[in-house]
Amino acid sequence: MTVFAAIVLFVAAVFNVVTWPRFFQRVAKDARARDAAGKPTTFYSVHLVLLLIAFAIALAAVVAGVLLLLA
Repeated sequence: MTVFAAIVLFVAAVFNVVTWPRFFQRVAKDARARDAAGKPTTFYSVHLVLLLIAFAIALAAVVAGVLLLLA
C-alpha cells in the first residue's frame, strides 16, 4: 500500500509540473493579462499565484512520496 501511495503522489506531482506551465502560457497571452499600459493585471497575478501553489504542492508530493518509499 505504501508503494501505491508513493506512486499516486508522484503522478500528482508530474501532472502539476506538466499541466500548469502550459496553462500559464495561455494565461500570459490572454488579453486580460495586461492592461493598456502593458502592466500585469490581477488576472495575471492570481494565475501566477496558482502556478506557484501548484509547484509547491508538486514539491510536497515528491517529498512525501520519497519519504513513504524510504519508510
